[in-house]
Amino acid sequence: MSLSSTADHSALQRNGVGIALRVCAMVCMASLSALVKWCSGKGVPVLEVIFFRNAFAFIPVMIYVARTSGFGVLKTQRPLGHLARSTVGLIGMVCGFMAVARLPLTLSTSIAFSSPLFMTALSALILKEPVGVHRWAAVGVGFVGVLIMVHPDPAHMAVVGTVLALVGALGAAGAMIAIREIGRTEQGPTIVFYFTLAGAVLGLASAPFGWVMPDPTTLALLIGAGLIGGTGQLFLTEALRRAPVAVVAPFDYTQLVWASLIGFFVWGETPQPLTLVGALVVAGSGVYILLRETRGLRRG
Repeated sequence: MSLSSTADHSALQRNGVGIALRVCAMVCMASLSALVKWCSGKGVPVLEVIFFRNAFAFIPVMIYVARTSGFGVLKTQRPLGHLARSTVGLIGMVCGFMAVARLPLTLSTSIAFSSPLFMTALSALILKEPVGVHRWAAVGVGFVGVLIMVHPDPAHMAVVGTVLALVGALGAAGAMIAIREIGRTEQGPTIVFYFTLAGAVLGLASAPFGWVMPDPTTLALLIGAGLIGGTGQLFLTEALRRAPVAVVAPFDYTQLVWASLIGFFVWGETPQPLTLVGALVVAGSGVYILLRETRGLRRG
């Protein structure tokens, strides 16, 4: 076997592992959303869910840090940058969790796919990155997909849940913009650590304002949400270590498959045709934007 063939085979293997890790991450994220929906249905306040999601995520995150970069990576010279990223990200997480509690799992997941559309717009407005006409057109088409999903008729839509889902997607996009900025000097584990810490602190600070004592089953599910959320984050990180973002990122949309299956078997939810059509439009727009950005980076 020639050196070229060996290199191609090795790259193919790495890409395959990266894709598998990304799909595993999406299984974790769909499961996390389902656990959030279940626990919210049991009367657990969203900020209490946020606490468990982040506090128990420390277990896989710290194991990962210890086995890879070491705890020295947690030192930072950008505390204000982490504060800004955590603030925006937690706004997105809180709104996203509240949306999951109010909407069918497939719909809340589908609306969350609009995050790359918001991120493209924010990258032009905040980071002053050049966004060509093709990407702007894809953003416009993507938002048409969002309108198809939510079919904005106040008489037939969950207005509060839909607005929360869109704010959650916007917050997630803002967090990614903040990560792009502080990622120039901070490593991935550092960013994950301080965001997780901020989430745990926010959740704990809400305790005096109304927590509930969950039953043993709900408590176990809350702990599971933290472990699964932290593990999913690590799968995302490892996927990008193994394969280029253009290879693995399109597989983020497999989360819709897992969310649909969980929603059907747990809550008897049947995805509406307009939800699926809109989700396909949004997913197609997101993948197109990703490919255009990747092409631009290669040219640069």
